[in-house]
Amino acid sequence: MPTSHSIQVKGLHKSYKEHQVLKGVDFEVEKGSIFALLGSNGAGKTTVVKILTTLLKQDAGTATVNGFDIASKPDHVRQSISLTGQFAAVDEILTGRENLVLIAKLRHLKQPRQAADDLLKRFGLTDAADRKASSYSGGMRRRLDIAMSLLGNPDIIFLDEPTTGLDPEARIETWKIVKELAEGGKTVFLTTQYLEEAEQLADRIAILHEGRIIANGTLSELKKLFPPAKVEYVEKQPSLEDIFLTIIGHKRGDQ
Repeated sequence: MPTSHSIQVKGLHKSYKEHQVLKGVDFEVEKGSIFALLGSNGAGKTTVVKILTTLLKQDAGTATVNGFDIASKPDHVRQSISLTGQFAAVDEILTGRENLVLIAKLRHLKQPRQAADDLLKRFGLTDAADRKASSYSGGMRRRLDIAMSLLGNPDIIFLDEPTTGLDPEARIETWKIVKELAEGGKTVFLTTQYLEEAEQLADRIAILHEGRIIANGTLSELKKLFPPAKVEYVEKQPSLEDIFLTIIGHKRGDQ
């Protein structure tokens, strides 16, 4: 049956030797939305992404990506997704255009140069197309990296902490690209430790803490989990940072 979900995850478990990283993770991602998986360093965000992109096998639980089971149909999953990691996967010896043409050929696109030129224009890199990627700024390199991930027109884009190490201007530039991807009908799965990033971009936010999803909802739904604002001179609405720290604090206190 057709579903409105691009990703469905149930009871995901993963351990590295004696260390249990995921302890039964459940969530769903709507098609055409931006979903943010939020958590501290070491919370297990990248492990979730590696499992969903078939780079790592789960110990237990199930997941479907674009309607395909990650365990039984990993090839179908890979054909419908792209993954951009924390560090840009561009070849610094090649030019921006050469990087794109190379990936287009690996994806067996019929007109690799045309596909490359279209993306260079879309991401504002045409003037720098014939410069080596090693000369690019951090923001330009990230734009090129995301452009490379769009070759082959994947339905689901995984962005694993895409703005790590970028300056504020480059981060805002990347946010704009992410919003445009979702507006174009793509599903974006974003992991981040930057609370402002999730607040700015996500239609839905899940908080991963100590191997479990401890909160999941829209920003307004998560705000309802925060204690009512004290009315002094001005009622201050809680930021996502306030909510995150409150939820994490409650969970720590429960243990």
